[in-house]
Order: sequence, then C-alpha cells, then structure tokens
Amino acid sequence: MRIVFMGTPDFAVPVLEAAIRTGAEIIGVYTQPDRPVGRKQILTPSPVKVCAMEHEIPVYQPERVKRKAEVEILEALAPDLILVAAYGQILSQRILDIPRLGCINMHASLLPKYRGAAPIQRAIVAGEKVTGITAMQMDAGMDTGAMIRKAEVPITPGDTAETLHDKLAEAAGALTETVLQMLEAAGTRLPSEPQDDAEATYAPMLSREDGLIDWGRPSAAVLDQIRGLYPWPGTYTYWNGQKLSIMEAERSDTKVEDPVPGKVRVEKDRMYVETADGQIRVCSLQLQGRKRMEAAAFLLGNHPDQQILGA
Repeated sequence: MRIVFMGTPDFAVPVLEAAIRTGAEIIGVYTQPDRPVGRKQILTPSPVKVCAMEHEIPVYQPERVKRKAEVEILEALAPDLILVAAYGQILSQRILDIPRLGCINMHASLLPKYRGAAPIQRAIVAGEKVTGITAMQMDAGMDTGAMIRKAEVPITPGDTAETLHDKLAEAAGALTETVLQMLEAAGTRLPSEPQDDAEATYAPMLSREDGLIDWGRPSAAVLDQIRGLYPWPGTYTYWNGQKLSIMEAERSDTKVEDPVPGKVRVEKDRMYVETADGQIRVCSLQLQGRKRMEAAAFLLGNHPDQQILGA
C-alpha cells in the first residue's frame, strides 16, 4: 500500500511512526514549510519533517497544496491512500479524489463533537470527562467525513491540554496501526458511518482573548479553563492594572458564604480566589514582566488579600 502522509506538529509524529511500523510504503510526507521560531527567528523544520528525514522519506512543503502544480505532483505520486493528522491545510476535492482508498484523517475528538482546530483544548474547557480519536474518511467539509473507527481517551481531573495532547497522540498512533491493518486486509475502502450533523459541536482556533478568566463563573468552569488553555494561550486576569497569568490552580472544598467573584483571600502562604459558587486555590502564577512563581513566593512580595481580581 502506497501512502502519502500529511501532518505537521508533534501530535502527528506518532501517526507517521505507526504507518512506518506497519510496513506500508510511505512514498512522501507533506508538511508545512519551515517557519521562524524563537526570539532569534531561526528557520525551523516541523516535527513531522524531522521524523520523515530520519526515515529518509521524501518531504514536500508547499505553501498551498491546493495549487494546480502541487496537485499534479500528488497525482504523479499516485498514492493508494493519503493519511492526514493535523496537517494545517485544507485539501481540495481534486486531492481527495486522487487515492483509491481515499483520504483518512486522525482527528483528536470523538466526532461529530469538536470539529475544528482546537478539539483538545475545547474539550477540557467544556468540562468533558472523555474524548478520543476518530479515524475519518475525509470529504470537502471541515471534519464532516464519515467515521471509520474511534478510540476513547478519558480526561482526568489533573489533565491539561499539554498532557491530554500526549495521550491523544499516543492513541492516534495505535488507532492508525489498526486502521492500516484493516485496509491492508480489505484492499478497499473501509465501512464508515456518516456523522450526525445535529450532534455536531465546534472547536474554533484559540486566541489569547480566550484566556481571560471570568470569576463570575462556577469554580469547576474556571478550573477547566485554566487546565484546558495550558500552556497556550494560557489564562489570565488583572491585578492593580497588571496582567496576572494563572498557570496552575486546584479546587477548594472550603465553603464560602456569599462569595464575591474575583476576591482574593490569603491564608498563610496560600492564595484563594472566590468564584460564583465558592473559591479556588491558585498554586502558581506569573505577574506581567516577571517569571513564573509559586503562589507562596508571590505572596512574599505582594499583598492581594481582600482585593478584587479582574480590574
């Protein structure tokens, strides 16, 4: 089976590695062009490109894969399957029609929930207890294709977007092996189930503004936001006109009579912030222009007790 793989970030690497392990012929890897990274803006290859080069697989990095010349290159490659995981470009119908086995995408949610660019983060922010990977036969829509197979992954109370990302990437690799083995045995497109559009939810791209904390929400919702947006774009509030990033927090079982959203309460070296229905304990934070620190260290030089965050 001749496969063209398309992917870019760390999440996609286990999928590519799984395809390699199956013994399939990976005839090419498509990934985003090298981008400048860091303060020095050093041109850096994507994690998928690094993996492909380690395995001596030809790499293609078109700015726009839908351009006529790029499509003709894909047609000349004549893959049996195009396997996709977080590529970062939309495939045209002409590309979708190239491989006889179609284009299969490993999407990081249990479709039809959380179609879109940020399914991992949005699932945590929404308070979900389980998510997963869906192997999907791609069509021209945004994550609307028929579903081939799913793998569930629980979301634990301690998960952040970072830890859940790693769990889902591992699950995507395992599911890839299963699906490719099924394809090899079948020799034709696999049975699939259409998505129920009425059950669909969306996970649009994140922005920094998504991180602003509304202390008037319940404690659970605030904690889910903090976990779901860590490490990027991160969550924040304001204290004395300065941006205060909340890096880590945990639940507090202490009952609060008539809580005032955003009000800070300090007990020894512990910092609590009241919400709509109680309070949470802030464990680590970062004041604008400073380094990240534990709340206890922050309290040594700052006195936010009884002040209101968010102003």
